[in-house]
Amino acid sequence: MINVNIVEAKAEHSGLINPWRMLMWLLIAQLMVAFVGRSLGPLGILIGEDLSLSKAEIGLLPSALFIGQAIASIPVGFTADFIGSKPLLLILSLCLGVSFLMMTFLSNFYFVLVLVLIGGLGYGAMHPTSNRGIIYWFSQTRRGTAMGIKQMGITFGSALAGFLLLPLSVTFGWRPVLLIACVSLIITGFFAYLFYSDPVGSLKSREKSNFLFFRTSLSKMLKNKPLLLVSLSAMGLNGSQMCLNTYIVLFAYQKMGVSLFLSGILLVISEVSGSLGRIGWGVISDRLFKGRRLIILFIIASLTAVMSTIVALLPSGTPFSALIPIIIVFGFCVSGFNGIWMNIASELVPKEQTGLSSGFSITLGSMGVIFVPPTFGLMVDYTGNYTAGWLSITVIMGGVLVLLTLLTLESRKIGQSERKI
Repeated sequence: MINVNIVEAKAEHSGLINPWRMLMWLLIAQLMVAFVGRSLGPLGILIGEDLSLSKAEIGLLPSALFIGQAIASIPVGFTADFIGSKPLLLILSLCLGVSFLMMTFLSNFYFVLVLVLIGGLGYGAMHPTSNRGIIYWFSQTRRGTAMGIKQMGITFGSALAGFLLLPLSVTFGWRPVLLIACVSLIITGFFAYLFYSDPVGSLKSREKSNFLFFRTSLSKMLKNKPLLLVSLSAMGLNGSQMCLNTYIVLFAYQKMGVSLFLSGILLVISEVSGSLGRIGWGVISDRLFKGRRLIILFIIASLTAVMSTIVALLPSGTPFSALIPIIIVFGFCVSGFNGIWMNIASELVPKEQTGLSSGFSITLGSMGVIFVPPTFGLMVDYTGNYTAGWLSITVIMGGVLVLLTLLTLESRKIGQSERKI
């Protein structure tokens, strides 16, 4: 096992490899993957109009992306522990970039859905790949901040998609605009491969990279009750986050009467707030709570429940200016939790199992994104309004709080270090 503090200190003092420089490339790769993968949120309304989709079908687009994520996260996380993050940064960028590029030439919804799923393999597997780099390059008391910065790439990439891709797609069409974004992602993948380095000595022996060892390692993940509980909590938070990303544009445009441009700006505001949340919650857990993470998830889930209830009760025609502060807090919470989640999932196992534990937790967490957004869309289609959908998020947050309480009790029962979670 690598002593991360020693690795980090040697890197900083040698002047050869700086952990923060490695973080920059992990952030850039994560940002560009999100820029393309999360474009389904802001572009959903235009893709839906082009392909004549219902709201439930629009909700299936991010679901397909996260089905791909669920499929890829465990095997790629396991692989990352043996081959490192460096080659995977390129492979996964190509997977997402090429599949979404091909999607721009198709008009059949089911073929598009398949390509989104394939792209999801690259999108989702980037999480355990980049998480592994954070765990090995940074110490316990810096990891929350570093992970928050890296995870900020997801929401910032999504915000850029809303800020750039939506208005450009309104003018030029979503197909050529998305195609250019995919080419940019592929180029970024090559640069990340060239300039990122894995810590020396951080890879597992290839002799253990067989199916029996994989099965044994995965069995340990399944028996890790704290890891299961935090992953199930992430399921609810992930699903709620994707509902906000997928439907905020439609909600503001159709119910509140806000222009399509300003509706897209609300998505940008939400994602920028989430980006700040991923850094902010990480800094808070490092500085105020000395590396403890679990209490942060309690706060996030509670505030998310409050904000989703407020949004559900907003009257039609609520002005844009009144929506801004609500969406800022909503996004800061429900889109800002991921860094804390990734840290907990990674810190509940030995460092040499970081890739697999991240992949395992992401796979379970992805289930929420697969099922919750289409269910939200069905509620809107069935009732003709968004109230039931937003209130369902409030109910989900209640379930998350129950799971977090069980996690607290389980951790104390087995003597889990309170400092770690």
